[in-house]
Amino acid sequence: MSKLIRIGTRDSQLALWQAETVQNMLETQGHQTQLVPVKSDGDLNLSQPLYELGITGIFTKTLDIALVNGSIDIAVHSMKDVPTLLPKGVVQAAVLKRADVQDVLIPGPDSASNIIATGSLRRKAQWLNRYPQDTITGLRGNVNTRLRKLGESNWKGAIFAKAGLQRIDLLPENHRVLDWMIPAPAQGAMTIAAMQTNTEALKACAALNDVPTAKCTWVERDFLRELEGGCTAPIGALAQIEGDVINLSGVLLSLDGKQALEVKQSVKTEAYLGFGALCAREILANGGAQLMQSIKKQMKP
Repeated sequence: MSKLIRIGTRDSQLALWQAETVQNMLETQGHQTQLVPVKSDGDLNLSQPLYELGITGIFTKTLDIALVNGSIDIAVHSMKDVPTLLPKGVVQAAVLKRADVQDVLIPGPDSASNIIATGSLRRKAQWLNRYPQDTITGLRGNVNTRLRKLGESNWKGAIFAKAGLQRIDLLPENHRVLDWMIPAPAQGAMTIAAMQTNTEALKACAALNDVPTAKCTWVERDFLRELEGGCTAPIGALAQIEGDVINLSGVLLSLDGKQALEVKQSVKTEAYLGFGALCAREILANGGAQLMQSIKKQMKP
């Protein structure tokens, strides 16, 4: 009998759904498992926008600590929440097959309002780029909390990731797909992290890895890593495989959405390593470096 695999997860409904999905997959493979829910700093502090907290990996830090101190064997994350630089000794054990990547607008009570709610710099900047007459208000909390706040508001609507709402059966029929909005790097994907020394957990998780999703999210996160330089910024990236080619659409925006630097490139799928960084350097060379410096100055407390 294999060793019990302790699965660390945040304790929101969506996070638990994700962890239970991994649990079911592992148990189907014959492994014994146990869920270990924890509450992250990002869940505890809902009064500030994420970018004001100044902490990389605010939703993953608590689980990283649990991995390092050995109280869990693996951690399950929404991949878009995971920093591009993992803590020392922590590695990516698997990436699960990706769900829907798109953002959606959920209508609010006041269709005449010009207020759109989101806690994401990326969504805010892309919305203002397209609808500069609108006003953006902050929105924090897990999916359930954000939907409740939307229902009690005077907003036109709020922006959500479609995959998260679908996973816990909370996607309203009257949602509007924002097919023009470039998603966050790795949006719609789930990932599993483990300690590099935990060979048994790594072997168990390797069987769950979806190679096409792993390659696409690698490219997107490589793009993000090259651009951000440790600074939170409005960055979107989507890589998709078509035949033997991988296509990347990426964007870097100013905080107010008035400036948008985009890149669209393709490469043979076997050459995906380094492709994201190459596309990011194209943006940096075409005004992105100056834009990132401006964003860093504006983000300073």
